Amino acid sequence: VPVLQTNNGPGLTGLMTIAAHLVRQARKDQLLGSTAEEKAVVQQWLEYRVTRVNGGSSKEDTRTILKDLNMHLEDKVYLAGNIFTLADILMYYGLHHIMVDLTVQEKEKYLNVSRWFNHIQHYPGVRQHLSDVVFIKNRLYTNAH
Repeated sequence: VPVLQTNNGPGLTGLMTIAAHLVRQARKDQLLGSTAEEKAVVQQWLEYRVTRVNGGSSKEDTRTILKDLNMHLEDKVYLAGNIFTLADILMYYGLHHIMVDLTVQEKEKYLNVSRWFNHIQHYPGVRQHLSDVVFIKNRLYTNAH
């Protein structure tokens, strides 16, 4: 469990708590959502990230997570709809180790997740030290003989 020791006051514990605190400190409150509904959706995905993505370890858990996200992202650019939020950042970091190991076929199966992930990894300042996950857009080989 991550802990942030601040200069004034007690340490903060937990990924969501620390991340939300740092967002407020940086005066980037829009990353937490603008409307009450957006804030609730961001909170929902942050909870999903901590409970499901961090907790999921089996292949079946991974498939369920990718399936859930793929359905959710079917008509959305970002997790909270049309705005980039803390949920996108933390979900990106939570999924990177999964996405980096997916085959081309698996990436195509979860096309909405792949589209979203590729977009987030190229969002300014997000990827940091993580490797670039490659998504092949055009087929190198055809089935024609």
